[in-house]
Amino acid sequence: MILERILEHKKAELRHKQGRGYLSELKAKIQDAPGPLGFAVALDATRSATSPALIAEVKKASPSLGLLRPEFQEQFDPVGLAKSYLEHGASALSVLTDKDFFQGSLEYLWEIKQAVPLPTLNKEFMVDDVQFYEARAYGADAILLIVAALERRQLVDFYALARELSLDVLFETHHERELDRVLERIPDARMIGINNRDLKTFSTDLGVTFRLAKRIPADKLIVSESGIHKRDDVERLLEAGIHAMLVGESLIKADSIGSKIAELRGVPTGEVTPGKKQ
Repeated sequence: MILERILEHKKAELRHKQGRGYLSELKAKIQDAPGPLGFAVALDATRSATSPALIAEVKKASPSLGLLRPEFQEQFDPVGLAKSYLEHGASALSVLTDKDFFQGSLEYLWEIKQAVPLPTLNKEFMVDDVQFYEARAYGADAILLIVAALERRQLVDFYALARELSLDVLFETHHERELDRVLERIPDARMIGINNRDLKTFSTDLGVTFRLAKRIPADKLIVSESGIHKRDDVERLLEAGIHAMLVGESLIKADSIGSKIAELRGVPTGEVTPGKKQ
């Protein structure tokens, strides 16, 4: 199972980061850093009747597809990609930082945050406290908690640590039992993500969003993740009451990022809201 492989590898990777000196360095970096931007606030402010807010993902590769574009073998420009998302109206960013399975990097997150004024999610498999300090130190405004990857106690403790560090939290669910765990254990959870991709098989089904969205209280921000490729998908999300969509592969693999974003959001090509600096 892919998720189990990733988690085991992640735990082994983090054993090399357990030195007290490393955590002290991160805490010192956080102390000098500006406060995070409001990730959930940005999504809520930029969603509309014609389009959920767009979280555009900076992603080089995936375990199922490998490199998302052939040219990434020679050159991958995460800052340029993030700037393009900003220019064409993304509300927020998601940055993959897992190195071994997604060819991501915390450095990508840091470089993007120095150059692009959008709230940004650190897309990572969070299994240890040190990762939260890394996320904050490298400029993240929000982190992802994958419910399938965490014990119940971890879920509560990690949420508390994220809030202590002023990080917004996107809870990622795929099954009813995972959603119920969040709603029961974290009643003040603001953002509920529904991952249409099964992390055991990496297959996608947009129907997962339509099924789970019905169970989510009206005071939550609902984020649909993965498997969103065309305007028809977005219109179905709107009908289901979805507030935000996280899109990566269909943007990155498109011939024109601007045209693809315009198509998904249902706006004329070239019209920009809400992210571009004027």
